[in-house]
Amino acid sequence: MLSRRGLLMAAGAAGLAPQGARAQGSWPSRPVQMVVAFPPGGQADVAARPVAAALERIFGQAVPVVNRPGAGGILGSASVARAAPDGYTALMALSSLGVLPESERIMGRSPAYTMEQLVPVARITADPTVLLVPASAPWKTLAEFVDAARARPGSITYGSAGNYSTLHVAMAMLTGAASIDLLHVPFQGGGPALTALLSGTIEALASGPGPALPHVKEGRLRALACWGRERIAGFEEVPTFIERGFPEVEFYIWSGVFLPVATPAPVLERWGQALRTACAEDAALRRALEAAGSPLAYQDSADFARFVAADTQRLTRAVQRIGRVE
Repeated sequence: MLSRRGLLMAAGAAGLAPQGARAQGSWPSRPVQMVVAFPPGGQADVAARPVAAALERIFGQAVPVVNRPGAGGILGSASVARAAPDGYTALMALSSLGVLPESERIMGRSPAYTMEQLVPVARITADPTVLLVPASAPWKTLAEFVDAARARPGSITYGSAGNYSTLHVAMAMLTGAASIDLLHVPFQGGGPALTALLSGTIEALASGPGPALPHVKEGRLRALACWGRERIAGFEEVPTFIERGFPEVEFYIWSGVFLPVATPAPVLERWGQALRTACAEDAALRRALEAAGSPLAYQDSADFARFVAADTQRLTRAVQRIGRVE
């Protein structure tokens, strides 16, 4: 990804400089779509909406958030990978982006997209997931939850944003480390999974802290543990899995912006500048993310590309351990 972007940037600086300057000066001349590959209410949506609002102020154009859920994030992600590389269609992705192509291979299908089709532009957030149960559940601690799962293998239900999604992979890490068997119930996104938890349809969920925080504060949900190396702001009373004796259970839901790989270098640079400015200077964006319990964790394109490459390798190994899911 870095090498392709470098070639594009070099081409723009050399033989395409006059055209690139004109393209950058006139872009954007119409609304810019930000695609979220999940339904409203999930972690990607929480990040996309304040970022889109900040970009509207910078671009001087509308930046509508378009939710395109399906297949655990595959449909929306593939739509951006195949979109016209003109900068007018971007993807606000989660960490599942890198593992979904591998899950397709495991299932014997050709991936709908590959990571080589997308350029990382900026990371926005990077949050540990939180293990949630309804406030009415009998488990007050992680130890009680694990003991109950061991006593009744396969009977406690947990939701996710779909097979091999970030929420599925996070719970698979826990079930493997704790030697417990839970019943997986996939949904079309984190929002519907959270709604199912609130309604009592499922009994547990790994969630980003942003969508979970209001419901924990209201006393509707209980957080038992988090996947971070350190405790999370807003969840200071919630221990980490590492604290509770599961050192290998560490997982983060990150959100970040991607564009189709053939996007012209000047437009990539315009996007990068806009996101850098928004994250550094837009107080409304920062307040919105902090209020949602998902603070800013900005990385520029080069750092984000390295982060994505390492994270994708780690999560791909986890998906391979899950294996084929029927």
